[in-house]
Amino acid sequence: MVHGIDVSAFQSSSYGTDGLSFVFIKATEGRSYVNPRLSAQTKTARDAGLVVGFYHFLWPGNLTAQAEYFLQHAPEKAGDILAVDWETTGEGTHASNAEKDRFIRKLKELRPHNRVVLYANRDFWLNVDTTSYAGDGLWIADYVTAGKPRITAKWRFHQYSSEPHDKDVADFASTAALREWAKGT
Repeated sequence: MVHGIDVSAFQSSSYGTDGLSFVFIKATEGRSYVNPRLSAQTKTARDAGLVVGFYHFLWPGNLTAQAEYFLQHAPEKAGDILAVDWETTGEGTHASNAEKDRFIRKLKELRPHNRVVLYANRDFWLNVDTTSYAGDGLWIADYVTAGKPRITAKWRFHQYSSEPHDKDVADFASTAALREWAKGT
């Protein structure tokens, strides 16, 4: 397995990259929020040679508009990964299964050369999800031993800790293998 982190506006633009193979950076949320550190955090990742992913925090409704908004702000580069963050919003709502699935499909339609993955916590995956559709792979959050999420579904990324920041592993033998998968080859 290879190690990575995910960052948002809560983390520094010059986060540490030692020992990391990848980073997921929050790009957008809904149709009105853009991470103010997106450009600087992306530069940090690219300067370190990491595989880069961008994620969108999905809200219910206006899926095409949300997808277009996300892709307006997430840099378009071959080998980058796109992720859909599917969880409860600050208002206590969440996108439905059908909305989550349509959003992933819309991203794949609009950026056919980028991998698209679904981020969900264990509770959402086991108790809210009814379709098991995760695009090109599941990024599961379950705060247990790295690489041992308590699910039976195949996963690509595992967020296993939030201390002192979100830590992840990817189910790939090497950074090169992750990079090849991300390129879609």
